[in-house]
Amino acid sequence: MSTGPVIGSLGELLVEFVCTEPDGHNLRPSAYRGPFPSGAPGIFIDQAARTGARAIFAGAVGMDAFGQVVMDRLVADGVSDGLIRRIPGLPTGTAHVSYNSDGSRDFVFNMATSAAAHFPKGREAIDRFLKAGTKVLHISGSALGDPDMRGAIAEVAIALHQSGVALSIDPNIRTELMADAGYLETVRHLIGLAAFVLPSDADAALLWPEMAFQDWAQTLSARVVALKRGDKGAVALAGGVLTDLPAYQVQLVDPTGAGDCFCGTFVTLLAGGMPVPDALARAVIAGGLAVTALGPMEGNTPLSQIEARLT
Repeated sequence: MSTGPVIGSLGELLVEFVCTEPDGHNLRPSAYRGPFPSGAPGIFIDQAARTGARAIFAGAVGMDAFGQVVMDRLVADGVSDGLIRRIPGLPTGTAHVSYNSDGSRDFVFNMATSAAAHFPKGREAIDRFLKAGTKVLHISGSALGDPDMRGAIAEVAIALHQSGVALSIDPNIRTELMADAGYLETVRHLIGLAAFVLPSDADAALLWPEMAFQDWAQTLSARVVALKRGDKGAVALAGGVLTDLPAYQVQLVDPTGAGDCFCGTFVTLLAGGMPVPDALARAVIAGGLAVTALGPMEGNTPLSQIEARLT
């Protein structure tokens, strides 16, 4: 059993199917590969466990084969299943993704009518996270699009913050949800509470338009702010010290989940006391390795393999 920091997360679990032909936009008959275990917070917690965390996740899947796919992966990688529910009568959430030649992606989700939103909430989740000794609770903005999920996640996050648990947030903004005023309002509120703020460059452009990284990062109360820049690497600001690292060069196969993998590595190592520059170097490698395999969790990598690639 790991002796690392206890890292928690909550939100959607699902399986993903990847179209094998580009530019189909999920509109024409094509072959799909899957099911791959997925869900942004699920990818995060799986990588946190692989990095050495004692990982705990509040989620839900159906009592079907797809739910078993997700459960088998998380448990095999060391995530506690004590807060993951199997919901009878509802299917496990699904996503179908089609990649385009310009690098964009088209998704079709089945979340609203799936088991995904039926994770443990309120006092049950709060008490279980506290009893487990959770040091950091990570929130993915992808889980905040549904109003009911949003309210439940915010309730747990705020209660744990008030109890001394550090919050981590990857805004992971979905532009199609921005018409819902409560969505960005909640994202911004949680950013204001978070000890670790981990946006992508696309997130930053929406949240702090036309502002340089150091300018907006210094407006936050977070201990560490890190900007994920894809093939340009990552930059972090902590205690007034800037660390800027290039990307880890790999052959791109599937970009989905790279940011979550970066966050799972970075947050776990920071929570374990590793200095920011060292944690960032390992997170950049983890994010790079994540894109080398088809499927959003298939490129998640144990810490030993990440460290073997340090130069």
